[in-house]
Amino acid sequence: MSQVIVEERMYTLQVGKVPEFMAVYEREGLPYLRKHLGNMVGFFINEIGPQNLIVHLWAYDSFAERDKRRAALAADPGFAAIRPKIQPWIMSQETRIMRPAAFFEPVLKNMLKAGSP
Repeated sequence: MSQVIVEERMYTLQVGKVPEFMAVYEREGLPYLRKHLGNMVGFFINEIGPQNLIVHLWAYDSFAERDKRRAALAADPGFAAIRPKIQPWIMSQETRIMRPAAFFEPVLKNMLKAGSP
């Protein structure tokens, strides 16, 4: 059985704050996420349905790798300095861990080998 997983993180932001959040996140937060988490599958802003929702997806070889990478991100003082800038705009967060369907697992494994886009 595969241990490859994808983490889906969904953040609901205050009304009207998506552009500000995204500017800080892209300029200051994203370099740390790419450094520590590495395997971004996608990053989206919801257009239809619940508004002010952003979703990002990260692939990992295993739960253990995810734990290691998230711990490194949390321990990075540079990333810790960004949190106070973006947290006031976050109203709620949901996180899901998903296993890929058997036919999609090879795609994710190739993505993990190649590195994040």
